[in-house]
Amino acid sequence: MESVFGGVARKMTRKIYPVILCGGSGTRLWPLSRKSYPKQFSALMGEASLFQLTLKRLSGEGYADPVLLTNSDFRFIATQQLGEAGGNASKILIEPAARNTAPAILAAAVALADEPDALMLVAPSDHVIKDDAAFRLAVDAAAGAAEAGQLVTFGITPDRPETGYGYLELETAPDAGAQPLKRFVEKPDAEAAAEMLATGRFLWNAGIFMFKVSTILKAFEDHAPGLMAPVRASVAEGATDLCFFRLGETAYMGAEDISIDYAVMERAANLTVVPFNGGWNDLGSWETVWRETGPDADGVATTQGATAIDCKNTFLRTDSEGTRLVGIGLENIVAVAMQDAVLVADIRQSQRVKEAVAALKLENAGQAEDFPRFHRPWGWYETLSLGRRFQVKRIMVYPGGQLSLQSHVHRSEHWVVVEGTAKVTVGEEVKLLSENQSVYIPLGAVHRMENPGKVPMYLIEVQSGPYLGEDDIIRYEDVYARA
Repeated sequence: MESVFGGVARKMTRKIYPVILCGGSGTRLWPLSRKSYPKQFSALMGEASLFQLTLKRLSGEGYADPVLLTNSDFRFIATQQLGEAGGNASKILIEPAARNTAPAILAAAVALADEPDALMLVAPSDHVIKDDAAFRLAVDAAAGAAEAGQLVTFGITPDRPETGYGYLELETAPDAGAQPLKRFVEKPDAEAAAEMLATGRFLWNAGIFMFKVSTILKAFEDHAPGLMAPVRASVAEGATDLCFFRLGETAYMGAEDISIDYAVMERAANLTVVPFNGGWNDLGSWETVWRETGPDADGVATTQGATAIDCKNTFLRTDSEGTRLVGIGLENIVAVAMQDAVLVADIRQSQRVKEAVAALKLENAGQAEDFPRFHRPWGWYETLSLGRRFQVKRIMVYPGGQLSLQSHVHRSEHWVVVEGTAKVTVGEEVKLLSENQSVYIPLGAVHRMENPGKVPMYLIEVQSGPYLGEDDIIRYEDVYARA
């Protein structure tokens, strides 16, 4: 993938740290987005993931390497996609548990406290912004106010009476630059949303903020002092793990679970808003994805592998290789087909997808939270077939990637290389396998698989035995510190 960190050169002397929040695990775009692999890491709008598009948007002259906030489950996914995008991170902070945006942002500010005049540009990693150049201009407008000690938020010019977003009220109709913010407004009902839209003085709250490190630290001290001690302690007690910094768990768990809006913004007086109308969407439902995909004159949008015949206001998407999705005579329908799950819904009720996830959890269905492709620091695997006493997997290993030195108590394995070269260790024997070559791993044998090449390596693994769970692994060595 070509580096996304080129961008348009801009003459800026200030230092802006993008603080990218990429630890969320929402369910609103199930089955594509699940707890084990949420939407920010998916390529929803093109070849790059939403996270990578965010990295590109918040890069270029004047921007420092980003500060990433994520959790332990996503740490290797984030670093892999960061590397694919050609970037580096200033810091990667690992939250021991989700505590909402206020503790996360405060942790980033504490970690940057030795640069009090640096600017923090806080952004979610799962939003779509169509006009990156216009957004950079908005950032430039916000930077001046932030340097002057303001807490700056970005407001989106609304085009409909949306009930799914919070709002920002201005004293007057918005203009092109930074201006005072009167107040935050909670998500309204339909009638209130229509009334606010009619006044011309309200913007959607995008959840994007900018402020100096010293300004936001002072704001937390003034408005949310109870967060200061646990978050500062979690940073002080944290530890470096490979390229990550793990926040101290005990202290961090003592921080209140609260958003930055509630903790600080709604209580502060030094508030500024920068309006933005360059095409923003938080992709909060399949209906919004349908709109962003660009439906035709009949309201039909499809992805590769999907075909619509005599349909209206319909979105068809397939993310399963080799699967064709065909809709005939559909109206107001969203259908999303994946390898292990299919969603069919009235597109106008697509925000109810979370109800489906809740129902699947009650049924103990793995599809509720587990993605069919399981990502690991060395690559990924997916199950092709599972039956009594056997399982067939497809495995991809990144160039230079290696699985842990391990053994199994309950299963033996056969590996067949189908693309690339594998370096295989079985007991004391080490050998290279090329395409169409195979190896047998006896029950209990200490073994390891590596990719010594410069291209991804793919193989088929056939497991057999009385128990095939992922917890049947004894690790002896692991370059990813999982042993």
